[in-house]
Amino acid sequence: MKNPDNIRALAPLEPNYMGFIFWEHSARHLQQPIPKLVEGIQKVGVFVNASLQTVESTVASYHLQLVQLHGNETPEFCHQLQKQGIKVIKAFAVGTTFDFAILLPYESACDFYLFDTKGKKPGGNGTQFDWEVLKKYPSKKPFFLSGGIGLEDLSKIKAIEGLPIHAIDVNSKFELEPGLKNIEKLNELKLQL
Repeated sequence: MKNPDNIRALAPLEPNYMGFIFWEHSARHLQQPIPKLVEGIQKVGVFVNASLQTVESTVASYHLQLVQLHGNETPEFCHQLQKQGIKVIKAFAVGTTFDFAILLPYESACDFYLFDTKGKKPGGNGTQFDWEVLKKYPSKKPFFLSGGIGLEDLSKIKAIEGLPIHAIDVNSKFELEPGLKNIEKLNELKLQL
C-alpha cells in the first residue's frame, strides 16, 4: 500500500495486516505518512537488506508492529529486532525445490516465515511456486504464503492440510497498478475466506 486514499478505502475491510514497502527500488515504495488505520490492522514494513538502524528508525517513525525481511538478513539481525519487541517475518524465496535446513538458524530469531516465489526481484514477482514443495516443511512455526495468489487459488489454499499457514500475502493480483489495490476484488476475497 502506498496511496493514502487507497489505504483509507481498504481499511474498512479490516485485513489482519497491511504491508508498506520501504525498499526504494520497488514501484510500491512508500514515501509519505500512513493514514490512521482501523484498530486491529497491524502495519508491516517490508525491507530488503536495510541496515539495523534504518529498520529501527522506520519502525519508530511509522509505528510498525512487524517487519518483513526479504534480503540476506542474518538470524542475529532478526534477533536484534525481536529484542526490541518488533515481530519479525523472515521471507524465503522458493524455486522448484527448497532446502528447509536454511530455516534452522532462524527458528528462534523470527516470529513467522514467509514463502514467496523465487524471481528476479526479492519479492513482488507476481508468480506462484509449486506449493507441493511445502509438504516437506519441518517446522511448527506459522508462516505466510505469498507469490501470485489470486481469487482462483482460494479453494486450493483451503484444501492444504497439516501446515501452519498463518496468513496469505496478496498483492499483484489484487492491484489496479503497483501500490494501488482493487478494493472490489479484495472485498470479494474477504467474503470468500
